[in-house]
Amino acid sequence: MASPSKQSGKIISAETAVELIKDGDTIAFGGFVATAIPEEIFAAIEASFLSQARPNNLTIMYAAGQGDSATRGLNHFGHEGLVARVIGGHWGLAPNLAKLAIENKVIGYNLPQGIISHMYRDIAAHKPRTISHVGLGTFVDPRNTGGKINSRTTEEIVDLIEFDGKEYLAYRTFPIDVAILRGTTADEDGNITTEKEALTLESLEIATAAHNSGGIVIVAVERIAQAGTLHPKQVKIPGVLVDHVVVSKPENHWQTFAVQYDPSFSGEVKVPMENLAPMAMTERKIIARRAVFELQDGDIVNLGIGMSEGVAPVANEEGVLDRFTLTAEPGVIGGLPAGGLNFGAATNTQAIIGQPAQFDFYHGGGLDVAFLGLAQADQQGNLNVSKFGPKLAGAGGFIDITQNAKRVIFMGTFTAGGLQVAFRDGRLCIEKEGRFKKFLESVEHITFSGEYALKSGQTVLYVTERCVFRLTEGGMELIEIAPGVDIEKDILALMDFTPVIPSDPAFMDSRIFKAEPMGIATTFA
Repeated sequence: MASPSKQSGKIISAETAVELIKDGDTIAFGGFVATAIPEEIFAAIEASFLSQARPNNLTIMYAAGQGDSATRGLNHFGHEGLVARVIGGHWGLAPNLAKLAIENKVIGYNLPQGIISHMYRDIAAHKPRTISHVGLGTFVDPRNTGGKINSRTTEEIVDLIEFDGKEYLAYRTFPIDVAILRGTTADEDGNITTEKEALTLESLEIATAAHNSGGIVIVAVERIAQAGTLHPKQVKIPGVLVDHVVVSKPENHWQTFAVQYDPSFSGEVKVPMENLAPMAMTERKIIARRAVFELQDGDIVNLGIGMSEGVAPVANEEGVLDRFTLTAEPGVIGGLPAGGLNFGAATNTQAIIGQPAQFDFYHGGGLDVAFLGLAQADQQGNLNVSKFGPKLAGAGGFIDITQNAKRVIFMGTFTAGGLQVAFRDGRLCIEKEGRFKKFLESVEHITFSGEYALKSGQTVLYVTERCVFRLTEGGMELIEIAPGVDIEKDILALMDFTPVIPSDPAFMDSRIFKAEPMGIATTFA
């Protein structure tokens, strides 16, 4: 057991922790959407900058989006002068920060989430690059923008290289001065456990990267335990890596920004699944129902945020959730992934592993099928979910997942902005059309490359409420239409290109458009 004098130096206030951050430091953060966010320290950094104009000119690095789209999480850093450079996986949940990038007030990069999670390991090991095929053909490829998101950003941090006749991307690594992380319990030696957290993420990798860079590691926790009392197998960040511990105020240490504490998210209990309410009968459910038909018995599945979240409740309602394994990129395997600000957490998981390990599995082709959102598509099958004019969303794990799953199902409404539909007698009725087209001649940002997918031999579908397309060598092919839909008026007239159209496209299953369960369990027999 360490001496009392040593321990008293590890436990400090959030305000004291902020004083340790120097102007111009490079800081790496843990957290995923609204889970495992060290909100106590984030808020203290913002308060210090607003009152004292320090710390300032920081470089911040994070893998997953972190925020509530309003004031919490990375939104605390959305002040001109506080941040000089941002290297992030997803920006959409932190509009205050994204606004600085769009207005050219910070240097900004958007890199794949899984790549950033792996960069921490390589920084820890003093490797000069993180090398991967992930990002080829997308906006991250240096032949496009190299991940740069505004004109102020000029330095290249992604290089194109070749080994054995194959192309790869090499992502440049750099030292980390400060790691800001979160756990549940810290003992007096700084050992950190995560028993009440929904995710473990890349906390160990970030802590090791900062420590091995000669930096400091600060961890926000809920409580302090006596030295030597934590079970060693439960320690996720060893105390030898932790310089300082901050005890959070209860309001700054909710399990997610949406839930104070749900023991089913942290794997402490399992809850009955049959009592979950079914989705309302809307276009979102229609799209999810059609997507569920693409599941096969025994599949290992990834569900993205947004529209694709609906696959899980529909599968549960149909009684087939146990026929495949759902996963989410931060490290949950099995169970029912949560949605909204709980996205990333899951109920009744089989396992919760680290985010870098999950992306090892994804990058190596471990996923049978992935379901993700559809914001814009073009005639080459490219997708954009990352940047729309002045709106910066970021790619998150989209590139990592879609480039490596064996089958990819994109899900979204056919048009956007005010679409209203109804369902009568197993037919789709479009009562009000959306104002914006989503199927364009070319997308402005390539988050998914149709050309790369064809070379990789992937099966790619684009599922909407009124039709389904398939990616082919000849372009996007219309393979199904909803009963009640007119091809010319409701589909072709609302596209900027003409897809390949077979002589007799099939109809989507009429059960999709009826209120009662579809009864698809027999298809998994």
